[in-house]
Amino acid sequence: MTDSGRVLLAAPRGYCAGVDRAVVTVEKALDHYGPPVYVRKQIVHNKHVVETLEQRGAIFVEELSEVPEGALVVFSAHGVSPMVHAEAGERGLRTIDATCPLVTKVHNEARRFAKDDLDIVLIGHNGHEEVEGTAGEAPEHIQLVESPADVDKVQVRDPSRVVWLSQTTLSVDETYETVNRLREKFPALISPPSDDICYATQNRQVAVKEIARESELVLVVGSANSSNSVRLVEVALDAGADAAYRIDNASEIDEAWLSGVSTVGLTSGASVPEDLVDGVVAWLGERGFPTVEEHRTTEESLIFSLPRELRRDLKAGASAPE
Repeated sequence: MTDSGRVLLAAPRGYCAGVDRAVVTVEKALDHYGPPVYVRKQIVHNKHVVETLEQRGAIFVEELSEVPEGALVVFSAHGVSPMVHAEAGERGLRTIDATCPLVTKVHNEARRFAKDDLDIVLIGHNGHEEVEGTAGEAPEHIQLVESPADVDKVQVRDPSRVVWLSQTTLSVDETYETVNRLREKFPALISPPSDDICYATQNRQVAVKEIARESELVLVVGSANSSNSVRLVEVALDAGADAAYRIDNASEIDEAWLSGVSTVGLTSGASVPEDLVDGVVAWLGERGFPTVEEHRTTEESLIFSLPRELRRDLKAGASAPE
């Protein structure tokens, strides 16, 4: 194999502000309060991150019933429904809410539109934690739509009083296909005040489109349950890549994928640490792809402050949040 291949590295890639905040929240909680720190669901959808935090003393649970009464529990970046908050209160659990502020924005919109007695169409994936949390804010007003094909099934009380919201990690293009179908059915469809798909998801999709146009193969580093990582594979294929695969790390790459390939596009989902991408770059470098060119489409500077419960205790030196 000749050393003539190149790697096009998409930027932005990897951690978004919400993921960084959530992971740092668990790290600082472990440092400050000491283990164990319970976390409801995966703090972010990345296997490597979860395993690393487990080694430090984080205990990931599916439901609050698995958390001992009075223990400390962190809510993941994907958000939880009011019922989960209520259950935590009933069981005397000490909580830190690491919900991404952009997800919180969608929750607030759902509550506001429900208060105005609108029918809400939530575009998202059934069973995804973020969708469950948002739907739980106003279950009597919300119906879920997964794709344009689902629009025909939507029934509303008043076609002039319908609003759409979406999961934050969807494909931008696919979401607007669904919105357009909804608008055909409900011409007076109301849009949220600002786009629900998060800035980082959109930026990563724009960046992967750019590199996919020049790449025979695109590799997306990210875990199977990461919605935004799975979408990046779809976006890369739609943008012209001959092949695209999602991998957790370099060990999952099949060398046969490189046959006849001169340019590999590489990106990562919003919950992926950069060292996993570095591992893929090194793996490719050893197999005839020594040239790495970063293609940057935009700069990201957004930073979210830590959850207020944690900030308060870190400042006061207190041992436990209320």
